[in-house]
Amino acid sequence: MKTVGIIGGIGPESTIDYYRAIIAAYCEQRPDRSNPSIIINSIDLDKLREMFEGNQHQAIVDYLSAELQRLAAAKADFAVISANTPHLVFDELRKQSPIPLISIVEAACDAAKAARLTKLGLLGTRFTMQGRFYPDVFSRESIHLVAPNADEQEYIHEKYFEELVKGVFLPETRERLLAIIDRMKERDDIGGVILAGTELPLILRGTAIPGVSLLDTTQIHVQAIVKELLA
Repeated sequence: MKTVGIIGGIGPESTIDYYRAIIAAYCEQRPDRSNPSIIINSIDLDKLREMFEGNQHQAIVDYLSAELQRLAAAKADFAVISANTPHLVFDELRKQSPIPLISIVEAACDAAKAARLTKLGLLGTRFTMQGRFYPDVFSRESIHLVAPNADEQEYIHEKYFEELVKGVFLPETRERLLAIIDRMKERDDIGGVILAGTELPLILRGTAIPGVSLLDTTQIHVQAIVKELLA
């Protein structure tokens, strides 16, 4: 049996969501109802956020590389980062990692391609919405990404860190997020939205928006993880 190593804690709520989802998806495909082998390395969200706020690129790479080394030492066969924003340095981490890594961005791109989506909104932290790591991957498949406008980005980023990562999910925040998506549909003619923050599905999962597909990056990543566990 393979073992997956997870760099989690960024944030805790979505790490719990990953854990539950991996077990559920794995058990669905195992007639013996056995459970997967999972190692979780829960790291310091505030420390990592300070590095991102300070644009400390190499410090982020060094920090996450060391945490991947810990997972490898614990005998994980492959690893994932249960968050979108740290994928800003994914290419460097993949080169340095002693074990294979599965990218949430590449998995999301595969899902969008399979759904034949060609223009998508991108919601996440400010670092994700303003970064190049999502557009660089999706552009290889001729999929165009659109970020919210500046005011919308500010709102999403603030609510992400002040509420969602703390496990606070308010109806008014949910409605405002849906309103942003609806405006993007009308303004930018998007056919879907990437929930490129693993806390976003926790407040929006199960929502149906006419004409807009919601790509739940947690669930997409989990399916890729389970596929590798069963390979």
